[in-house]
Amino acid sequence: ASTYLHAWVVTGHPRYREVVEETIGYMLRELALPGGGLASAHDADTDGVEGLTYTWTAEEADEVGLPRELLEPFEHGRLIVRGEVEPELRASVLAERDRRPQPFRDDKALASWNGLALAALAEAGYRLERADWLDAARGLGELLLGPLSAPDGRLLRAIRDDRTSGFGFLDDYANVAYGLIELHVATGEPRWLLEARRLALLAVELFADDEAGGFFLSPADGDPRVPRTKDLQDTPVPSGNSMLAFVLLRLSRLWADDELERRAVSVFRLAEPALRRAPGFFAWMLCAIDLWLSPPRELAIVGDVESPVARAALAPFQPQSVVAVGPSEEVPLLAGKELVAGRPAVYVCERFVCRAPVTEPEEVAV
Repeated sequence: ASTYLHAWVVTGHPRYREVVEETIGYMLRELALPGGGLASAHDADTDGVEGLTYTWTAEEADEVGLPRELLEPFEHGRLIVRGEVEPELRASVLAERDRRPQPFRDDKALASWNGLALAALAEAGYRLERADWLDAARGLGELLLGPLSAPDGRLLRAIRDDRTSGFGFLDDYANVAYGLIELHVATGEPRWLLEARRLALLAVELFADDEAGGFFLSPADGDPRVPRTKDLQDTPVPSGNSMLAFVLLRLSRLWADDELERRAVSVFRLAEPALRRAPGFFAWMLCAIDLWLSPPRELAIVGDVESPVARAALAPFQPQSVVAVGPSEEVPLLAGKELVAGRPAVYVCERFVCRAPVTEPEEVAV
């Protein structure tokens, strides 16, 4: 969802936006759990047949009015929809599909994967002006900081039927912090950014390798019988090291914290030999390195994040920029920055040296 959202922002291609809407629609329709959070997965099989719920015989397609030109062969003599289906027909096809036996759902909510989902929901909710998605993102944030957190503030790994399992690993902290940062930008609510920083600092405390650099997968106070390893490759999702480096870099630029940047760079140094040999296995780490090597650009937004000037500042795809929304004296980038004549304002800064604030959308330099 995030990838197609960014592709739509860059190109304006309507199909990319449709993929975002379809993907998030599926997540909230099929994976949302009664107690909050998103389930981990659906089985590929139904009653032992791959794709049975989602594919059609020719007769079934005719019964619901699916044109044959939209169908392609799948497996077991069945057909799969490959073309555009107009909305009214789509609704009737979905209704018919819902009456079928459904694939097994793995209904545990993992903190790590829900952190990634949170980032997608929050950014897409803001960019596509979907208040319902933003509400869902806030609900995910509450779950991650509530039932999926221990009383001492540490993250838990998973929850199922109100039962939790174990303390979180590196990727849980990294992905949840990432999602909370995106939720902060999308809502303008400082709480989420402060919680992201708390979790990132806790991750450094629990997982950092002070001697060789980078971060272990398991915490320092974990089971001593289990060897502590490091995961660096971004396949098929960002590794905990890549994501935490990305998060630490963003936070370092909002707090002017050189130590956080040093921790992030230790990941790059650790991975450099393998990264040079096989860069395709380190896609998210390359994104983090791109942020590190790019000229720093900080956006301090004061006032309603839905205001025209804020929307103008956040409209482009700017992976090399970091954003904080206030007012808030707890975030150094925002300290001392206020509304301008009572109006929302955007401050464009580089290493905390800021241009004069602007209040009109056309004045925003992107």
